[in-house]
Amino acid sequence: MSRRAGLLAAIVTIGCGASFQRIPEPPGGALAVPPETALSFYQNVDAFYGRLILRRFNTLETFNDPVLRQHFRSIDLFFDYYADLAQQLADSYFEKTRPRVVQVQEFVFEDAHRVRVQIRFVGDDRRPLRIGSTSLIRLDRWERADGAWWLTPGKL
Repeated sequence: MSRRAGLLAAIVTIGCGASFQRIPEPPGGALAVPPETALSFYQNVDAFYGRLILRRFNTLETFNDPVLRQHFRSIDLFFDYYADLAQQLADSYFEKTRPRVVQVQEFVFEDAHRVRVQIRFVGDDRRPLRIGSTSLIRLDRWERADGAWWLTPGKL
């Protein structure tokens, strides 16, 4: 592995020592991008996912957040993403569908305009007699168009 590829791997693997399943390599292989491109992308997505921490997903306050909505090309795409994430949090037994921790674990550039991002959500377990936490690992797709990165819901 070249020094540049090693540096890129260090940048895109953001996990804090916790073990996690890696994103499968895209069919054409992952694209090695300059470190400044990876860092710029990471800062953008980290701002979005950081906004999800301690937010309840079954409330209008979170649903109507204009900062969250600005990361989607259309309001319908935001609705699709929000509904899917809220349902996944509920199905994963998150107390009040509120994550305490939202962590970008890894991201892989498929090409210069498409990136897959693995996120880990951690929250209190709402099930009776389950002291502790629950978690959800999610894989999102971001696409670059018109000079901006957009979160694009849908199957990978």
